[in-house]
Amino acid sequence: MILTLKREMKFIWQNNHRFIFYTGWLLLSFLQAYLTGLQDDEAYYWVYSKFLSWGYFDHPPMIALLIKTGTLILPGELGVRFMIVILSTLTLLITEKLIETKNYLLFYSICLSLPILQVSGFMAVPDIPLIFFTSLFFLVYRSFIKKNSIINTISLGLVMTGLLYSKYHGVLIIFFTLLSNIKLLRSAAIYVSGIIAVLLFTPHLIWQYDHDWISFKFHFFERSAEYYDLRITIEYVLGQFLLVGPIAGIIFFTGTFLYRTKNSFERSLKYTAVGIFSFFLLSTFKGRVEANWTSPVLIPMIVLTHNYLLKHERWKIWLYKLLPLSVALVLVIRFFMIADVLPIDAVVERFHAWKRWPLVLKNKTKDLPVVFKNSYQRASQYWFHTGQIAYSLNDYRERMNNYNIWPIEDSLLGKKVYIMDIYRLNSFKDSMQARLWTVGFSPDSNFQSFAKLLIKCEPNNYILNRGEKLTLDLIADIPGHYRNYLLHQQKTDEQIIIGVFKGKQRIKEVNLNLTLLQLVRNPRQQVVIYPDIQKGRYSLVFAIRSSTGLFTQNSERIGIIIK
Repeated sequence: MILTLKREMKFIWQNNHRFIFYTGWLLLSFLQAYLTGLQDDEAYYWVYSKFLSWGYFDHPPMIALLIKTGTLILPGELGVRFMIVILSTLTLLITEKLIETKNYLLFYSICLSLPILQVSGFMAVPDIPLIFFTSLFFLVYRSFIKKNSIINTISLGLVMTGLLYSKYHGVLIIFFTLLSNIKLLRSAAIYVSGIIAVLLFTPHLIWQYDHDWISFKFHFFERSAEYYDLRITIEYVLGQFLLVGPIAGIIFFTGTFLYRTKNSFERSLKYTAVGIFSFFLLSTFKGRVEANWTSPVLIPMIVLTHNYLLKHERWKIWLYKLLPLSVALVLVIRFFMIADVLPIDAVVERFHAWKRWPLVLKNKTKDLPVVFKNSYQRASQYWFHTGQIAYSLNDYRERMNNYNIWPIEDSLLGKKVYIMDIYRLNSFKDSMQARLWTVGFSPDSNFQSFAKLLIKCEPNNYILNRGEKLTLDLIADIPGHYRNYLLHQQKTDEQIIIGVFKGKQRIKEVNLNLTLLQLVRNPRQQVVIYPDIQKGRYSLVFAIRSSTGLFTQNSERIGIIIK
């Protein structure tokens, strides 16, 4: 009886293993997506989807479009993650097709030995569409190098567009693939594909132009560290082993780096994997690198490791031996992501901190819009869990984000809101204990913030001797709704200051003999300040006070050198 059952099970598996594996993967991902609380960044991207656009401060728009599509189908966390689960499953199907000589058991074991594919493959973050389009790119590229047909040429252009709209890192996949096969540059077809991709990506470039290339400035300059820190490089290297897997990770790195490629397609996989790892390793000399930025290498790693293990039996046996440990680790992580039983603040904050209490707070604040100070995460989470509009008011000492662009502030100007924060609680009238924090909140009967007023200086860089006065000729770009509001609110005459920074550290604030109403009445002004600072390189930022007492950033950084 038992022997017969085993034979039947074996027969079912042999004839239906692909259906069983992919269906199981899909259903388990949906279950995890439904039961796991939304992370901060996912909530932020959910707000993206409420303001569909060709671009955002942090990323291209693909993630917003996917979330919007999913939430039209299903509500809640599952709706936010619906399309992501579909794409992550399709990614494995496509990756399987990239393998010429398949060992299905080995392929399934490789996928199950990569915890990152399972514990984050359902999360609504830009890395998932980037990984999906990476797999699709290599599938189309393989067909393209075999035959430069019209269909393959157009398809390659479309897939490259998908890469670029998913995440800016997509350009690295294209670059290292071209580097692996320079002969492609002799083909007219590759230029046609490139032109298609550029034309289709043009709406995003126009958006960047209209927003003064805000995303590129942020990624290339604002993320830069002031000096090199060896710990950043060490964290990056350790992070890559954790990303690939703390148990079987050494097998994947061995397979990827030691496999000898046999053709131009496999060479593109190798160049991409090694190139991306190396690129971000070098990037650690410029500033902090997030471990997930290398996520597209998972596709070439799976294929190259599979091909390597086919001919290296000892490594393959070790993968099989370690597989139960890898699966057990994933199951434990999955459990703690769902169940709030692990008393570790980092885990609670990531998955469980927003259960129940936002609705209680919504009732206490009488369903009014809320303004969080310096936290796009808390603003986004509160909005998602309550359905009530929330705004992140960003101090000029902090980095900007998409709340500086969206029209949320415009809709709240002059209206009654509640101000919220988890810091300086003694400044609030009321407070409430949340899962991890005490949240302070107070009503503001006439909320005023002018974060979209932009002050420009001509010129934008200055050199002067220590102790010398600095004369700034400025012009203010004042949106019409600000002007109309301020001219009808004569009592509103907020303070304008200049913050002096050395690198990212604020050195001092300089009060100006200039108010907001003066600036509205005459957008062209001349101000004189005495920086009174040591020799060195600094930057200046104009900031305007809001009704919360927080000063918003109202200019780009103005360079100043003290001799």
